[in-house]
Amino acid sequence: MKKSIVWLLASVTLVLNAQQQQITLEEIWSGAFSTEGIASVRSLNSGEQYTTLEYNQGQRQIVAYDYKTMSKQGVLLSSGGEIPRFSTYAFNQDETKILIATERTPIFRRSSEAVYYIYERANQRLTQISSDKIRVPAFSPDGIHVAYVKDNNLYLFNSNTETAKQLTFDGAYGSIINGHADWVYEEEFSLVRAYEFNASGSHLTYLKFDESEVPEFSMDIYGQNLYPYGYEFKYPKAGEKNALVKVHTIELSSGSDQEVGLEAREYTMRIYAKNEASKMVVQTLNRHQNHLELHEIDLNTGATAVLLEEKDEAYVDIHDNLTFLSNDDFIWTSEKDGYNHLYLYNADGSLKRQLTSGNYEVTAYYGYDKKRNRLFYQSTEPSSIERAIYRISLSGNYKTRLTQEAGTYDAQFSTDYSYFIATYQSSTKAPEFSLRDPRNGALISVIKDNKALESKIKKYVMSPKEYGTLRVGNSTLNMYMIRPADFDPNKRYPLLMFQYSGPGSQQVADRWMGTNDYWHQMLAQQGYVVACVDPRGTGFRGRDFKKVTYLNLVKLETEDQIAAAKKLSELPYIDANRTGIWGWSFGGHMSTNALLKGNDVFEMAIAVAPVTSWRFYDTIYTERFLRTPQENPGGYDNESPFNYPELLKGKFLLVHGSADDNVHVQNSMRMIEALVQANKPFDWAIYPDRNHGIYGGNTRLHLYSKMTQFILNNL
Repeated sequence: MKKSIVWLLASVTLVLNAQQQQITLEEIWSGAFSTEGIASVRSLNSGEQYTTLEYNQGQRQIVAYDYKTMSKQGVLLSSGGEIPRFSTYAFNQDETKILIATERTPIFRRSSEAVYYIYERANQRLTQISSDKIRVPAFSPDGIHVAYVKDNNLYLFNSNTETAKQLTFDGAYGSIINGHADWVYEEEFSLVRAYEFNASGSHLTYLKFDESEVPEFSMDIYGQNLYPYGYEFKYPKAGEKNALVKVHTIELSSGSDQEVGLEAREYTMRIYAKNEASKMVVQTLNRHQNHLELHEIDLNTGATAVLLEEKDEAYVDIHDNLTFLSNDDFIWTSEKDGYNHLYLYNADGSLKRQLTSGNYEVTAYYGYDKKRNRLFYQSTEPSSIERAIYRISLSGNYKTRLTQEAGTYDAQFSTDYSYFIATYQSSTKAPEFSLRDPRNGALISVIKDNKALESKIKKYVMSPKEYGTLRVGNSTLNMYMIRPADFDPNKRYPLLMFQYSGPGSQQVADRWMGTNDYWHQMLAQQGYVVACVDPRGTGFRGRDFKKVTYLNLVKLETEDQIAAAKKLSELPYIDANRTGIWGWSFGGHMSTNALLKGNDVFEMAIAVAPVTSWRFYDTIYTERFLRTPQENPGGYDNESPFNYPELLKGKFLLVHGSADDNVHVQNSMRMIEALVQANKPFDWAIYPDRNHGIYGGNTRLHLYSKMTQFILNNL
């Protein structure tokens, strides 16, 4: 930690430059403070070049660059003429073909459908895969075929003959989905494409979702029509039935489809191909999500065997940190020693060795360089609010820190691990993209910086984000504070607390500003002190700190926010009678609870898209932390704010989007009804046809204008 609460107490007054400009909401939501980045970086097979997706004179282009010289090597594909304007791209394994997406239509948070084309680089031939929009296409290992999902069925397109073969025939909306995840798997397991080719491309292993018994949720879409229409989709709320998921394999030459004989598990979330062409691996969880298994499937015999098991008294986190080495030994991450670390296993699933250890978390795994026998990862070893890049040998020796500056580093390595592109940011440093040497992290060249944005920011009234820790009960909590630029320690300021507080999350991190940070800076200009505290249950401080909230979600987090507000109100420059809190989603649940249960501490709260009862939320997320309502009714109801609306004393603003497919507007409607029947005054707003993000057109500007005015009027 860089500073402590004692430092904050003793901090000196900052000097305000009278010539500096004030931040406005219009600027924030117009994109005036947007950072520049590098879009869709792909390292080419040579390891000497990479590609990006760029705009040039109104055209989309895939542009190749040389790692060593950073020089532009040419345009591999450009929209224009017969090439439609594309939004994403992917290469086949030998990079002779490019898959491009056009006319993309979002579905849920991660899913979409689009019109896809294959571009053959040698003869510049463009082939449309289907006249209809399709989902989750992927090249086969030989690059000749593309599998995809249409109308809940799997298809295989042959680029040589330009013909498609239907592989499954029972797909039906609201019933059977083949090769594509349902809503809850997409939202909570980050799974969309639910199929994989084996190493040789002879077989396709896929998940078949039977959601016929999953309860259906309906929400009205208003639009511009005379009559609204109902949008219905399958949504399993806590304690209700999930889709029945089975694993199938298709032998592609014959089309033979066989169900894999796995013992029934509640969730099957991942499919992996081993290097041995006859072997696939699937990952499963029980309903309590405290018993994870990796199952090896023999495609020749259909036999299965458990390769690895993970158990936890609370729950096991899901990740994608699995790499099979050439001999099918594999690298895996686990927090079984109390912190998330890297482990090496033999091909048969027996543990070979733990590769990293210590009171820190491995937060990203970048891959294994077999030529030099080393692997690369990101971790919190410098501090829980920072990220640094490391390398280590497969023996667990020769650990080397590759990035030195305090802040947050991320990395993307070349195919042969000869270079890596580092993204660096901190609270005072806008994102910078640089090329570095994996041997020692030495800077080779800066690819792109945001110095123009940093120069622009200097013209505005800005306050530093001051990091520290706060002792609450027996816990030390990470925090930051933003004070007015003309701060006077002899004055008293209102305090606005911001938080999310969800399990494993982190808001207190040494990174560049997001849109909420600019808004908080604007509020600081208006004379508010803004503080953020990560309570118990948040992430990157070890298993015990994160999972202490198990079975009592929101209880300890609320207690910590109330205690933190009390502690901060003891500062001589904080007006203890003017304390507010706000949050979105989980954070909205928290701000509502804090205002009610901390009604002697908080005078104001804003809740955006809040959960108000975990009974209304989905099975996977909710039961991971609370088990089912039937098993743990108190865990659901004791922290549901519409069960104690009579506790409301302060000013309350409740906001929701009517078309929120994630946290349904039902949550706010129940809270509204409870407050009405308790005859409690409050303010509320419903944004028509807006989802959980509440955006589109001027929606965000309107929302933040409303929240700003509410704070100015009531805090």
